[in-house]
Amino acid sequence: MSARASVLLLGLLASSVVLAEDDKPIDPFVKTEASGKAVVEVPRVVEAPTVVLSGGTVMTAAGAIYNPGYVVLRGGKIDAVGAGTAPTVAGATVLDVTGQTVTPGLIDTHSHIGVYAAPGTRATDDGNEATAPTTAGVWAEHSFWPEDPMLELGVEGGVTTMEVLPGSANLIGGRGVVLHMTPYRGGRAMRFPGAPETVKMACGENPKRVYGEQNRDPSTRMGNIRGQRTAFLEAKEYLEQWQAWAATHPDEEPSDVPKKKKKGEGWKKDQPPERDLDKETLALILLGEALPEVHCYTASDMLSMLQIADEFGFQVRSFHHALEAYKIRDILAARNVAVSTWSDWWGFKLEAYDGIQENLALVTEAGGRAIVHSDSPVYMQRLNQDAAKGYYAGLRAGIALTEDQALRWITANPAWALGIDDQVGTLEVGKRADVVVWDGHPFRVYSHPRWVFVDGALLYDRDRPGAPWSDFQLGQELAP
Repeated sequence: MSARASVLLLGLLASSVVLAEDDKPIDPFVKTEASGKAVVEVPRVVEAPTVVLSGGTVMTAAGAIYNPGYVVLRGGKIDAVGAGTAPTVAGATVLDVTGQTVTPGLIDTHSHIGVYAAPGTRATDDGNEATAPTTAGVWAEHSFWPEDPMLELGVEGGVTTMEVLPGSANLIGGRGVVLHMTPYRGGRAMRFPGAPETVKMACGENPKRVYGEQNRDPSTRMGNIRGQRTAFLEAKEYLEQWQAWAATHPDEEPSDVPKKKKKGEGWKKDQPPERDLDKETLALILLGEALPEVHCYTASDMLSMLQIADEFGFQVRSFHHALEAYKIRDILAARNVAVSTWSDWWGFKLEAYDGIQENLALVTEAGGRAIVHSDSPVYMQRLNQDAAKGYYAGLRAGIALTEDQALRWITANPAWALGIDDQVGTLEVGKRADVVVWDGHPFRVYSHPRWVFVDGALLYDRDRPGAPWSDFQLGQELAP
């Protein structure tokens, strides 16, 4: 495909991704003449101070643990990381974190905060567009309510980035959204800069239950797979139509072409296809521009989804929940498919019966990418404890693990699954200064975040809490 055709297709299909004439992505969150677009709410520019975290244990999640060590935050980035005495930095605020632990900000790959917002009522139940088995064209961003009070509680648990997903009623539930945990009035301004689009898919019991109870398809697992394959067949045809039009109209834009199609006529090669929001999302997957995040519990269901991926030439980025991942851990590791799961949440339905505490450790031992996710506004507040449970379960089973590997379950590995590991997930020079200072070891049940930095700016200070993010929290606590 020509460079021009690629630009045209990606610009049309991504909708939120704007491309310049030189094929380089433009930040869609900055109002520029080059992008030709502007968001309603432009993210504010925060001047992050220079901060030196000195004297604590530094767990980099990049293979090294320094005790004592230091981290220098400058201009919103990590400027230096190392062992021993911190360097003298002119104009810096030096924080003595002796006896405390510094880690990367935690990342949750599976949240419904803001789309199943608190208080939990029908009015705030916006996570499942359960009106058709495939609704790829809906976006979680358009349901996201940034005043959900659970957001701030996640930050208090050390979470600096999260992926908000549609629910799992549908075979293809729609696009997720990767958010940086800074308060804004709308979800678009909270989008993590440069994060790829993600798409929520589901297999197994949920879709067949939801639609089987409506006496319609899918009502079986084979119906699930037919529905997935049909959706991708249609998306493949749609993408091929756009490719054919772009190849034969190198100097035209779709908006410049008058619509001549009469009612009832099919697509004509001399005209751009009619836009289809569902097929656009799936076309992004086929182009490799959107990351499939697939709700799947059993080994057999995961294998079926991998067969669909092979048939249509795309890569599953991560299986979510994946309680039986340990049964096919060699296959998942070989295919570089991440496993986003819990430490010990299972048994609530039949496909969740074979969960084991050693799942995370076994996937890691096999060379796979294990991830602790929450799927819960409560679990989101203690991802560190879930990582600790998985870590010690693995040690008890005789699996050789390091603390650095377990920390990666909630930092580096989820960053990879969301396509942002070049920016966050480890304490390395040049990455965004998303950093948590814990008052003890993060795998200790009594440890809590003391300070949470996002892009080098102090977002949470346990000793000096600021005004609540949500209006629902106003007046809920008495002043001392």
